[in-house]
Amino acid sequence: MSFYLLGESQKDFDNWMSAQAQPAAAPSNPHTQHGQQVFLTHSCVMCHTIRGTIAGSRIGPDLTHLASRSTIAAGMLPNTIGNLGGWVINPQSLKPGTRMPPNQLSGPDLQDLLAYLETLR
Repeated sequence: MSFYLLGESQKDFDNWMSAQAQPAAAPSNPHTQHGQQVFLTHSCVMCHTIRGTIAGSRIGPDLTHLASRSTIAAGMLPNTIGNLGGWVINPQSLKPGTRMPPNQLSGPDLQDLLAYLETLR
């Protein structure tokens, strides 16, 4: 697992901490609303938390502010839409041994899920 350290002023850090404590913003368009429903009705909800939704599991990482992170997969991959899509569909192909299962989603469901996840800042 990788960790990145960033030095900031106390004020900037306090502002960041305050923002991180906030729940996720509600999806604002039909694609991101559908993406949220994909998340909440598939296996994602069994392991992850997104504060402000019914997703409250503590097995996997809290995804409330996923889009504000620079990496995914415990720091292995840059947090890009392509990497995120590959991770959701088949995490084993990117990080063998990870505990996240593959997800069988249709193309439109995956695209809307990714659009939703990109709103989680």
